[in-house]
Amino acid sequence: MKHDLQYLLIVATLFMVGASGQLMAQPLALSNPRTSNTDTASGPEAELHMGRVIFGDSMQSGFGRGRGRNWWSIDWPEAEDHITDGIERMSLIDVAPDSRHMRLSDPNLYDYPWLFLQQIGQASFDSEEILALQEYLLRGGFVLVDDFHGNAQRQRFVNFARDVFPDRPLVPIPIDDVVMSIHYDLNQDTQIPGSRHLRGSRAGEVVAQMEGKQEWLGLYDDSGNLVLAGHVNMDMGDAWQHADDPYYPEPMTNLAYRFGLNYFIYAMTH
Repeated sequence: MKHDLQYLLIVATLFMVGASGQLMAQPLALSNPRTSNTDTASGPEAELHMGRVIFGDSMQSGFGRGRGRNWWSIDWPEAEDHITDGIERMSLIDVAPDSRHMRLSDPNLYDYPWLFLQQIGQASFDSEEILALQEYLLRGGFVLVDDFHGNAQRQRFVNFARDVFPDRPLVPIPIDDVVMSIHYDLNQDTQIPGSRHLRGSRAGEVVAQMEGKQEWLGLYDDSGNLVLAGHVNMDMGDAWQHADDPYYPEPMTNLAYRFGLNYFIYAMTH
C-alpha cells in the first residue's frame, strides 16, 4: 500500500476552515455523458485518488445524471466532483478530480488506499473478490460502504462484513474513535439522508424521513485501526452530489464533507 503522507505532515499542512465558513460546494459545470474511469494500470493521478468499487455486469458505460446509472455508480460523477473540489478548498491534500472505477479483483487495487462502495444492498461479490478485499484491508486499505437502508440491506452489509472477516466483530464506531476527531470533531447525531428522503415540514423546514435510525458500524484490524466503515440508513454520496442544491439541508452537507475529509486523512495515515 502506497502512503505518500505521514500523519504529522498531513495535519501540519491542512487548512482549517473557520467556524463560520461554508463547506458547501460551488456549482460545477459538468459535461455529460461521462465515461467510467477504469484505467487503474496508469496509477494514481495524485497523492489521494479515491477508488469506486464496481460490481455487477457493467464495467464501462457512458452515462450522466439521472436514470440509467449502474448501481455501483450511483451519485457519480457529481459526488466526486464536489467532494474533491471540497478537499482542495479545505486542505492542502493533492487530490485527483475523479475516482478510479475498479473491481475488487483488480491487481492494481493496492495503489488506491481509499475505496467507496455504494449500494451494498444491490451488490454481490465472488470468493476471489472477497479474498482480494481481505488482503487489501490487511495491508492497510480502507473501505467506506454507503447508501443502504432498512433491515434487509443492513443485513446484507452485515453478511458482507462477515464474509470479509469471519472472525472479527462488526461494531458501532465509538464517538471517541480517532476518525471522529482526526481533523474535525464530528458527531453521530445528524442523519445524512438521500435526497429522496427529504420532505418539507409544516414549519417550512426540510427534514429527513428515513426507514430507520442511523448507525455507524465498523470493522477493526488487530492494531485497532478502522478498516471498513458502513453508514446504515444514510447516504453521504447524495449529500456530496447535491451540495449545490439549495433544497438539500446545509447542516447535513456540511457534516458529510467533514466526515469525508476525516475518512480521507485517516485512510492516508494508517
